[in-house]
Amino acid sequence: MDQFIFAMVPNPILNAVSKDLNTKITGFNFLSGGCINEGRKLNTTKGDFFIKWNSKTQFEQMFEKEQWGIESLQKTSSLPVPKVIATGVAEEWQYLILEFIEPGTRSGLFWKKLGEQLAQLHRLTDAQFGLAYDNYIGSLVQHNAIHSSWPSFFEHQRLRPLIKTLELERRIDKTLLHSFDKLYPRLSEIFPDEQPALLHGDLWSGNVICNNKGMAVVIDPAIYYGHREAELAFTKLFGGFESAFYESYAHHFPLEQGSQQRMGIYNLYPLLVHTILFGDSYLEQVKRIIKHFN
Repeated sequence: MDQFIFAMVPNPILNAVSKDLNTKITGFNFLSGGCINEGRKLNTTKGDFFIKWNSKTQFEQMFEKEQWGIESLQKTSSLPVPKVIATGVAEEWQYLILEFIEPGTRSGLFWKKLGEQLAQLHRLTDAQFGLAYDNYIGSLVQHNAIHSSWPSFFEHQRLRPLIKTLELERRIDKTLLHSFDKLYPRLSEIFPDEQPALLHGDLWSGNVICNNKGMAVVIDPAIYYGHREAELAFTKLFGGFESAFYESYAHHFPLEQGSQQRMGIYNLYPLLVHTILFGDSYLEQVKRIIKHFN
């Protein structure tokens, strides 16, 4: 066993995980991807698991809420997700243990099946938009207070909180603030009238992995009930999925007319999230989208 690898994992977590799994830890392996949490492949005498951890005070209940999201998706029997093994707190740390998804090569049905599964998820609805609790998107709190209409939810739970953060940090100018103020009253004209759909909430290519059967498994949910077009727009933001995914989705659950023209407006939310987390370069895309819709 490489003692250096063990040294990279806090001792309280090592002790807690051994107790949770009732097993001996034999090793940790570094995994690529992820910029919010520390994550490792966990080797034990009972098999392999995936573990990630972070500060319990900086990101309160982050993994508990992720567990709720994963288990909510699991209950739908639509999108495949990793099984939650355990969550816990160890001194100043919080951690989440998931089943380890053995990687494989994408089958020819990978994207087609994922499109069908997402359409199945989006058929699940609720009376209102939002969720009973706030959760996280990346390391940011995602506000999910209930609203009866999507335009109101999108304005007050998605755009305004992030705009306020950027304003307080003096990273957004008065011209762009004014552009958002002009946009808010128009949202009810822009969005179609649809029932709330259960969304994964953070569905981009980095959160879709391939198992050893060649099929998709989704990770890192940020669930809520929202417009399903917001989910499809998010998938296109950072490289996009293959065409078979969109064709399959449209076959199983066609989108309202004009959906392609609305994609930009939905992506104001993830772009503002990325602005706060990763830098102001994303504001240029925000400005272009706002200009188009104003």
